[in-house]
Amino acid sequence: MPRKFLKRYLPDPKSLREQWYLRPFQALLHDPALLYPNRRAATRALALGLFWAFVPVPFQMPGAALMALWWRVNVPIAVAAVWITNPLTMGPIFYAEYRLGAWLLDARATDFRFELTLEWLTEGLVHIWQPMLLGMLILGSVFSILGYVVLNWIWKLSVMRSYTSRPHFRLHPFRRKKDK
Repeated sequence: MPRKFLKRYLPDPKSLREQWYLRPFQALLHDPALLYPNRRAATRALALGLFWAFVPVPFQMPGAALMALWWRVNVPIAVAAVWITNPLTMGPIFYAEYRLGAWLLDARATDFRFELTLEWLTEGLVHIWQPMLLGMLILGSVFSILGYVVLNWIWKLSVMRSYTSRPHFRLHPFRRKKDK
């Protein structure tokens, strides 16, 4: 089921290879793990993308794509997992990172106002980078491990269910009663 679900929503590997922005990476895209969904590549790609989802905005998608190429995991899944951080969820996620980091560092929490502007990224992030970095590393690690375990479990469960529902499984010679 996960493979069918992912194939339905992921772009076709042949059309991805023809995109102009992926031409510099043609030598790397011959590896099937980078574009075709299998359990190993998909679970690792989800974990990688979830980790990069907690990184501040301009570095998320390029970082996830480059790390997916380096670790040889599914690139579209890694990049799509980063989209958990969108304009609606970005503020609460970054605020949670900052609060967790400030609590762990025993630092006094200051007023935190997130703005999706270049000015905030250059000036506002300077004052809160240490607690936010610690919170980012912890939350990114926790959610990436959780995503890996959950997707791996769902994948294995769906494979077991599809295998046991096959007609030949029910008629297997070691499982059926002998006729007398």
